[in-house]
Amino acid sequence: MVTIYHNPRCSKSRQTLQLLEARGIKPKVVEYLKEPPSTAELRAILERLGMKAHDLLRQSEARYAELGLKERALSDDALIELMVDNPILIERPIVVSGNKAAVGRPPEKVLEIL
Repeated sequence: MVTIYHNPRCSKSRQTLQLLEARGIKPKVVEYLKEPPSTAELRAILERLGMKAHDLLRQSEARYAELGLKERALSDDALIELMVDNPILIERPIVVSGNKAAVGRPPEKVLEIL
């Protein structure tokens, strides 16, 4: 089972979904802005990615600046909670396949886990 955490308004997310479909993969599509991952789900995704919470933040988002995240030193737990409450802060797209995950930037990066 392959899952893509997708934002249809994001060109990289759309390209990643098209890449998967072109290879005959019909992923479960989670529009994470409408259905944010739970704290436990986000922790599991981070583990599969091999990343810290800070590494998954979209620093270019206005919400990042509004929350003053550049100036704040927050724990992984605090950042995970912020991302769950503000899913726009989560880098996209994320593709999960089994116990592996990849951020589709560039979209071809997800091929490494399939």
